[in-house]
Amino acid sequence: MKLFDRVLNPREIRRRLGLNQEQFWTQIGVTQSGGSRYESGRDMPRPVKELLRLVHVEQLDLSQVKRVDFEIIGYLKESHPDLYRTLRRAVKSRHRHPADAGVNLPVDGDGSGGFVDPDDISTIQPEEPQRT
Repeated sequence: MKLFDRVLNPREIRRRLGLNQEQFWTQIGVTQSGGSRYESGRDMPRPVKELLRLVHVEQLDLSQVKRVDFEIIGYLKESHPDLYRTLRRAVKSRHRHPADAGVNLPVDGDGSGGFVDPDDISTIQPEEPQRT
């Protein structure tokens, strides 16, 4: 089981955001009744999981995301990996402030353990050692 599968509890995320089922699920194109079934344990299709993660965990406004944004990210990663890592660290440190925080997700699933930064769920390339 992947870490993301263990921490993705839609009911817990919805409650932490203070939303009712209709508010929470309609933001990702799911009916309230469909969302209720997912919260009760029914398997979520992968696209629904990804939308839930992007909108409610990552706090992205999908209406603002454009294809060119991903092309720029890909270009930076490939052509300027050091700059990409520097920018990524700068953005992550900016988001660590409580006022900017998204949803803190318990790693162990019962709420008693540590929390995971949703950004750390993705695959991160290890940093290369600096050459002097």
